[in-house]
Amino acid sequence: MRRLLTVSVTLAALLTAWVLGATPALAYPPTPPSASTALTQLNSLTVKAEGTTSGYSRDLFPHWHTVSGTCDTRDQVLKRDGTGVTVDSNCEPTGGQWYSVYDAIWVTDDSTIDIDHIVPLAEAWKSGANTWTTAKREEFANNLTIAQLIAVSASSNRSKGDRDPASWKPTNTSVHCIYAREWIWVKYTYNLSLQSTEKTALNSMLAAC
Repeated sequence: MRRLLTVSVTLAALLTAWVLGATPALAYPPTPPSASTALTQLNSLTVKAEGTTSGYSRDLFPHWHTVSGTCDTRDQVLKRDGTGVTVDSNCEPTGGQWYSVYDAIWVTDDSTIDIDHIVPLAEAWKSGANTWTTAKREEFANNLTIAQLIAVSASSNRSKGDRDPASWKPTNTSVHCIYAREWIWVKYTYNLSLQSTEKTALNSMLAAC
């Protein structure tokens, strides 16, 4: 009976990890605030019409910068979000696997992995980053202290593009709660605005929590 109980508890823990979009023994982006805190943060954000991409360029958000030794931000995220990841002297992965939470698939070839900005660079530009200094935009594009960067399949990342939750959500519905909390955390941290349809979508996703 004790053995069965232990197995049941272990399975429950594994299921919880999968629901959160992670896997056992797998590091992940920093955990965002709770749903209740996220709601409070969401309601504190300025709601207004979205700006334009006039003047926008990804080059205005310098990335990826060196984090440690030969490892840049992309390398760090690949090591953090993968399992069994090995790297060479240039910090390039030579093995490992990654669970792409957006589309719930495992990927073993790092060349088919993208590092997604939870709040896309162009979205940030239209929400207030157009007035920032280059140094602040570089910090935003490389921030590892909040849930702004995540390793996902290239196909899911390119499906998302620069769209906000009003027009794109992960096909893996089990991560809608944490995705909304991550999105809100980033916008709140950087005091970025949002549009009314975006707020409505985020409220709906928080309801899934």
